[in-house]
Amino acid sequence: MPVKENAGTNISKEKPGLPHGVIFNAYPDSIGSRLEDCLGILKQTPFKDAFSTFYILPTFFNSDLDRGFSIIDYNLNKELVSSADLEVLRDLNISLKLDLVLNHLSVNSPQFKDFQKNGESSSYRDFFIDWNKFWQGKGTAGPDGCIIPEDKYLQKLFTRKPGLPVMRIDFEDGNTGFFWNTFYQEIIFEQVFAEDFSTLPGITPERAAEIAASVNNAFHDKTMPDQVNLGSNEKYRELVLPIIREKRHYLGQLDLNARSTQVWEFYSETLKKLKAYGAKIIRLDAFAYLHKEAGCSNFFNRPGTWNYLERLRKIAKRDYLLVFPEIHAEYGTGIHKEVAQKGYPIYDFFFPGLIIHALEYKTSAPLVRWIKEIISNGYKTINMLGCHDGIPVLDLKGKKLEGVEQPGLLSDKQVESLVEVIIARGGLVKNLYGPGGHKVSYYQINATFFSALGESEEKMLLARAIQLFMPGTPQVWYLDLFAGKNDYEVLEKSGPAGHKEINRTNLSLQEVKKRLELPIVKNQLELIRFRNNYPAFEGNCEIIEEGNPFRLKISWNMDNYRTTLSANLANNVFKIEYNDNQGQSRLLQLI
Repeated sequence: MPVKENAGTNISKEKPGLPHGVIFNAYPDSIGSRLEDCLGILKQTPFKDAFSTFYILPTFFNSDLDRGFSIIDYNLNKELVSSADLEVLRDLNISLKLDLVLNHLSVNSPQFKDFQKNGESSSYRDFFIDWNKFWQGKGTAGPDGCIIPEDKYLQKLFTRKPGLPVMRIDFEDGNTGFFWNTFYQEIIFEQVFAEDFSTLPGITPERAAEIAASVNNAFHDKTMPDQVNLGSNEKYRELVLPIIREKRHYLGQLDLNARSTQVWEFYSETLKKLKAYGAKIIRLDAFAYLHKEAGCSNFFNRPGTWNYLERLRKIAKRDYLLVFPEIHAEYGTGIHKEVAQKGYPIYDFFFPGLIIHALEYKTSAPLVRWIKEIISNGYKTINMLGCHDGIPVLDLKGKKLEGVEQPGLLSDKQVESLVEVIIARGGLVKNLYGPGGHKVSYYQINATFFSALGESEEKMLLARAIQLFMPGTPQVWYLDLFAGKNDYEVLEKSGPAGHKEINRTNLSLQEVKKRLELPIVKNQLELIRFRNNYPAFEGNCEIIEEGNPFRLKISWNMDNYRTTLSANLANNVFKIEYNDNQGQSRLLQLI
């Protein structure tokens, strides 16, 4: 098979762009217990020349919640990553794709810790969004002091969970603040004991036991420290309150105040750091929530979102970095077109659902329609089957805009059928919420891609083949590569917010060694290596009309190189033809 030279260096230093090769996607500890274990696997013969880029998820950095997306700081997480690992990646000629979590930072970040300690005298007092200051004069304070915006503003709020996107935090001086918190939060209360209070002046052992019982009952009900009912021991509140507060710990992702100059200085410094690690592509996580303005939607409002993105892109160009905005929205909104027209690559969140639909219902029509749109509009995309999140389904739907229904890539009925199929195979639904905590839509389904396909190896291999022939850059989730199944055991251990863990099983080195002997794994690696190295994939992609909805034919060509995938969706059989170094037509051989 003819191969291109220096397959791993597809991004020019002077002109950042998407790589033509394949992206590997995993957490630092997805294989083994540290990144060095995963790199040890990538150095083995089966993986030789298979990947050009490694998208390492953000437990690469110091974080404390949401499996990495609640970042404390962007220094290397030394429990999982070392500077020696970065040298290994350079030796393997593999560049990095890393996250800049644009919208938020951990409550345990140095910036917020300084603010929590020093209050208004902190230099970071404007680094985060004070909810009450933001809504001052535009709502009414509730019983706890948190402002509830007027209904005309509430109706514009797009939320990711029930209730207001707020996190209440107590400061060290005893004051309370409310901060914008779009995503996760968790407050942990440690059990208290009579001994914690028995040394305080005037408190007898009996009273200390009573206070401990009152506090533990309140903590069980998630009551905040200053609201604990001490009953007959109320007169001791000022004495015991500092101890109670010490037993309460916060986890949460506090939204950044993008109107602050300091925040932009932070972005600039972070991009430099990511570049030094070896990053070429920067995924902008949750960017669409960054711009906030009263009376406007807090999701992708315009022109503020575009102004922020352009400002960030200019900073990134300084370091020859490609910024890659991550956004989910219904096809009918046309947001994907808008992002592409502004010159940004887009995530192909439509492909996973389309390929499942194609394989389950034996028709290529919706998928072909999408491929033609990509080609005709020149979209630059990254596509995937599975990923660290769920399988997108909301993205496939239409949307009513200004009273006119804009069609989706699938009809509502087709999407509902797709959802039912995946749920029947063990998938879990992730929902979105609107004003007042009312569910407005499902968002994605959490399942491994292999389980979503009914754990059919034939369908999995065909799905991979089609992905690798799609226009755009393919990204491969490690668990898909190893034919991972829904992990119900880890799901039970993860609690009510751990639905995504169903598709994040950490594989031991022994398990990987065993799975590398499976035909489904060997064949995927052969397909991936072909896609990463065959020169035609740097050329033009075209759909060859077959006339039958259950047939699919995709071809790539550049100069004298040409390769074609011919697939039959009716029986999940496919073949790949290509020209060798002498121009002779050959079949790619699989097991």
